[in-house]
Amino acid sequence: MKIFIGADHRGVTLKAAIKEALPMYTWIDVGCHSTDRTDYPIYAQDVCNRILQEPTNTPGASARGILICGSGVGMSIAANRYKGIYAALCWNEAITTSARADDNANVLVLAANQTNPELAVKLVQLFIETSFKEGVYRQRLCMVDEE
Repeated sequence: MKIFIGADHRGVTLKAAIKEALPMYTWIDVGCHSTDRTDYPIYAQDVCNRILQEPTNTPGASARGILICGSGVGMSIAANRYKGIYAALCWNEAITTSARADDNANVLVLAANQTNPELAVKLVQLFIETSFKEGVYRQRLCMVDEE
């Protein structure tokens, strides 16, 4: 599974911790790579465009994204502007599981200011390993996509 990951300057340390703790996954790191101030929309755009360009971007697609900024809100807003991207700001295991299983989230957003590395690793693993339930949940996403 390809996982596109991006963070602004406030999320760069958490991003590095996640990648180090989970070397078994194929990470495509779009940046940033330093704590020098940068703008989160750059990385949200890159991750979302890469996911949407994947040939497997169909129901059950394997490409996913992770975005990290200070609060997680900016990345969530930026990512959800793209049709076909379902970005979910997650802060605990129950929300993360629900985001994948019920809402088919293909981008996990984390708040670097509120999420310690141990929790972040757990959330990323849940995000990757949880399957979408389909059925009525797919119908709801179709309603969202029609708007």
